[in-house]
Amino acid sequence: MTFDRVLVAGAGQMGAGIAQVVAASGREVLLYDSFPGAVERGVETMRRSLARLEEKGGPSADEVLGRVTPVELLVDADLLIEAIVEHAETKKKLFRAADASLSAGAVLASNTSSIPITELAAATERPDRVIGMHFFNPVPVLALVEVIRAEQTSDETAEAIVALARALGKTPAEANDFPGFVSNRILMPFINEAAYALMEGVAEPEAIDTVAKLGFAHPMGPLALADLIGLDTCVAIMEVLHDGLGDPKYAPCPLLRRYVAAGRLGRKSGRGFYDYT
Repeated sequence: MTFDRVLVAGAGQMGAGIAQVVAASGREVLLYDSFPGAVERGVETMRRSLARLEEKGGPSADEVLGRVTPVELLVDADLLIEAIVEHAETKKKLFRAADASLSAGAVLASNTSSIPITELAAATERPDRVIGMHFFNPVPVLALVEVIRAEQTSDETAEAIVALARALGKTPAEANDFPGFVSNRILMPFINEAAYALMEGVAEPEAIDTVAKLGFAHPMGPLALADLIGLDTCVAIMEVLHDGLGDPKYAPCPLLRRYVAAGRLGRKSGRGFYDYT
């Protein structure tokens, strides 16, 4: 399998980062988003990121963006990488539409951080060509790609996506299709416990994050990381973990739910555990 033409569905923080990395590898990128203005904002995000990299000796921003074409519909490509909202039914709807729009040989990959790939595969007529390709934020900087096989994923598909991840300059880590995979099964309880520590008055956010940074040698504390991910996304992932594994330890902290209900979603809304206004 070769992936010279890649359709990225979702032009938000993750989708724009994925599109940038794929285009920087020399591949053609088609960028799609159903929300008006989202593709334009995604391209501008890429332009700013590429300009910073260019100043440090990276590739020409204009050259990379020249490989990115905005599209208004799902169009044919060798590979779809889906990076839309973390909601199972919305993703299944997109996978059904992509299944009808892309040629039979195309691979459909999801950047989901928790939703079972097996469910997404079952929504298509090509379940052997469906796989998880979970990038990490910020995509141009972080080297990891979690590759998740559905029950139906063929060896050929998995091997091709692992090879692609390496070709993009990433390090693939293969995982089986369990709720949260590896990364979020470990990360989300860590963030959740930090939220409980704050809610119960154990320490203030800055102190909790300082312990993680200086005591555990983490580059970012769990509360600041939750703000970067998005508190609504954290809650959604923990709900998938809770529903899929049936263990109450994965239930989202009430403080997280309260912040999300109040619109405190983290960096993207200007306020989460910290104020970014």
